[in-house]
Amino acid sequence: MIRRITTIASLLFASTGLGRAEAQRAHVGLHGGYHFDMDQALIGAQLHIPVSRSVELYPSFDYYLVEGGSVLGFNGDLKFRAPGGPLYFGGGLSVLKASGGNSDAGVGLFGGFETRYGMTHPYVEVRGLFHDNTSLQLVFGINMTLY
Repeated sequence: MIRRITTIASLLFASTGLGRAEAQRAHVGLHGGYHFDMDQALIGAQLHIPVSRSVELYPSFDYYLVEGGSVLGFNGDLKFRAPGGPLYFGGGLSVLKASGGNSDAGVGLFGGFETRYGMTHPYVEVRGLFHDNTSLQLVFGINMTLY
């Protein structure tokens, strides 16, 4: 049974390009944007950790600027880059936590456009959040290369 699971996992990693990390650098960034369904602005941060040439681990954090409380968003995503271009897409786990202890776990799907020239990389991204309610947000940000 363990041998079968290991074989299946190996095939899945090989088919998605998740192998040893290529010679890329990690990035850290800040973003701001708008959550359309809450009708609120947001600010946040993200980290990019290369897994392969076109795949990155992409954890991020959002703080929604709501009145009378707070809403935090945590995302644990995989980000896939289009070969040779500025487009990317991905998805993963998304958790929203409101003040008062209410949490809502779901799935986030996103796509965007990021320049990859120099040490700073401006980007724009659209993210769909699929929780108890479906919502959409648009963010603009900048990523900085880490050494």
